[in-house]
Amino acid sequence: MRIIVVSAGLSSPSSTRLLADRLVAATLDHVDAETEVIELRDLAKEIAQHFVTGCPPARLAAALDAVAAADGLIAVTPVFAASYSGLFKSFFDVIDKDALTGKPVLLGATGGTARHSLVTEHALRPLFTYLRALVLPTAVYAASEDWGEHGLAQRIARAGAELARSIAPGTRPLTLDVDTAAAIAPRSLTGAITSALPAQGLEVVPFEQRLAALRAE
Repeated sequence: MRIIVVSAGLSSPSSTRLLADRLVAATLDHVDAETEVIELRDLAKEIAQHFVTGCPPARLAAALDAVAAADGLIAVTPVFAASYSGLFKSFFDVIDKDALTGKPVLLGATGGTARHSLVTEHALRPLFTYLRALVLPTAVYAASEDWGEHGLAQRIARAGAELARSIAPGTRPLTLDVDTAAAIAPRSLTGAITSALPAQGLEVVPFEQRLAALRAE
């Protein structure tokens, strides 16, 4: 089993690579797998050459083949102008159109402010849906102020567990208590979620039962 990590961080070290490494660690807590990190900044010239010549240089061809052959993919980008970076998009522009079909993909992004937290849903998720990848439910965005926060750690743990289950279906699912569920929730929803959860855990009410209760009121 093999997991490929695509990191589009431009500096060394970078918060983008840090997030990628933490997502890998969270996944390996649940499944045994080989991992390989592809740093796109090291392939920038090769990607540009591919656009001009239509033929990938050897290092880029090896990276594209590794992504296509992977059992799962972790893709992490910094945010520029409220979207993924040009380098990140360029790499996935030159990948074979069928390379990601049905492949589990865990999305991550980093930025300087929480205002860009929906970039994973408005930019990244549509890109990989177009490529017919199996995009996992939990995407992780890390703003500068998130590092060291319990909520970020819990989101990373949840995302890693989802990727592990997607590539190894027998993996035990991650269980969440009330505090963890609140920590994972977006800041604007935390109060609503914690108030809706009873002290002993989440109560699931069947839709038909709830509808009947509303009609009786």
